[in-house]
Amino acid sequence: MFALLLVIILVLFGLGFLDPVWWVAAAVLVFGAAHYSRDRGGGPGRGDRSDLGDYRVYEQRRDRQDRWDRRYTRRHRARWRREERRDRDRRR
Repeated sequence: MFALLLVIILVLFGLGFLDPVWWVAAAVLVFGAAHYSRDRGGGPGRGDRSDLGDYRVYEQRRDRQDRWDRRYTRRHRARWRREERRDRDRRR
């Protein structure tokens, strides 16, 4: 796919010496190919594997940790201990 696109771009660039409109067409294809590969997570040096999945796993773990930290801070633990003491006192 990439090789075919590269050949088409080179042919259009070569035809640009006859009519500058072909250079515009080649530039549009280069821009479109670069934009498409960026949306897919590809790009130079990335290979077939994208790190986007690893980042999503990290982001989900970080969000879970943040929720846990907000839920189980010292302030909340102290409140729960007070409530447990009140409950024990009521049961007696």
